[in-house]
Amino acid sequence: MSAMTIFSGTFCEKDAVVQKIIGKTGYALLTDESVIDKASDLSGIPGKKIGRVLENKTSIFNKFTHEKECAVAYLKLALAQKLSGNDFLIDGFSGLLVPEAIHHVLRICLIADMPKRVQKVCQEKGMNEKEALAMIHGEDQIRSAWVNDLFKIKDPWDTSLYDIVIPTDKMSMDKITALIEENLKSEVIQPTLSSRKATEDFLMSAHIEVALVKEGHAVDVGARDGHITLTIHNNVLMLGRLEEELKTITGKIPGVKTVETRIGKGFYQPDIYRKYDFQVPSKVLLVDDEREFVQTLSERLLMRDFGSAVAYDGESALNMIAEDEPEVMILDLKMPGIDGMEVLKKVKATQPDIEVIILTGHGAESDREACMKLGAFAYLQKPVDIESLSETLKKANEKIQQKKQK
Repeated sequence: MSAMTIFSGTFCEKDAVVQKIIGKTGYALLTDESVIDKASDLSGIPGKKIGRVLENKTSIFNKFTHEKECAVAYLKLALAQKLSGNDFLIDGFSGLLVPEAIHHVLRICLIADMPKRVQKVCQEKGMNEKEALAMIHGEDQIRSAWVNDLFKIKDPWDTSLYDIVIPTDKMSMDKITALIEENLKSEVIQPTLSSRKATEDFLMSAHIEVALVKEGHAVDVGARDGHITLTIHNNVLMLGRLEEELKTITGKIPGVKTVETRIGKGFYQPDIYRKYDFQVPSKVLLVDDEREFVQTLSERLLMRDFGSAVAYDGESALNMIAEDEPEVMILDLKMPGIDGMEVLKKVKATQPDIEVIILTGHGAESDREACMKLGAFAYLQKPVDIESLSETLKKANEKIQQKKQK
């Protein structure tokens, strides 16, 4: 049982190297797409949503929903299950999720000098140098963000992350293949009792991360021979209660012997630990051109554990809907540009599952009737009592959860 991971810059001959190595070694190929598909099967989350994590597209609601942490947990579980199988090559971002302690995995990075990459883009894509350079920088930024999220290292090609860094523009394909084959035979890469145990620990920690995110928690998980360490990075008011809840959830996982909680480096920063609350919508988009009003409303909802984001006009709101898929919108009718009525029509035509609450100070009875006919969940007048609005949001959430269970 052994494996390889290949992480590469774009236009660095990665596909050719992968095919050559597979042909030489007979290893099975495991791509990001296949890991995402497996994670989707395990979680029930659409693969498109899981894939957004690898593309550095984190929702503006993530600090309330922990969607990114949930996706990564399932990616780890999918990968950990695969690591128990036959020899294979992991091609892409997901290979960086393999813990360093699993040392029978050969970690490979492919890179080339920028002029060579630009030249290749120009030839293959028909771009000029400026366009090619912009494209490559954009792709490199995505890789940099992924590496920084995992290791707090901004350079995605940092040699500390890999066993071999290969400059594909300075070596022939035969030499690259020979170098990889030679390193695969190294004693350091061969499976040992400790590396097999590390694989089992990875699988256990992945199961625990999944169990925790299912309950709305996002913490770091470490596992060693059944002894679990949970690291809390964000500040929390009732630490003891959180620790007990985390220990209870973790203790139910088969094979867990002990559970220890620790405080991480970020605990004393102003960022607050937020458990995902399934009883209230955590993806509420507030749309209103009255900036002071909508900012105050957002703050008051946050105090009641509703996760909210703000848009100041209809066009921005429609763009955010396409990217971040809110569960509920609180929408003003009278706005410059695209007004609230038009936004409501477009939302219900394209994403009817989003519940829309109209909150306006200018509407007439005819507007209320028109909005309800278009599919609005509720029609409220300004000024609104915050408790009344909170109850309306909870009722909208109940409807959303009922739909999900069908």
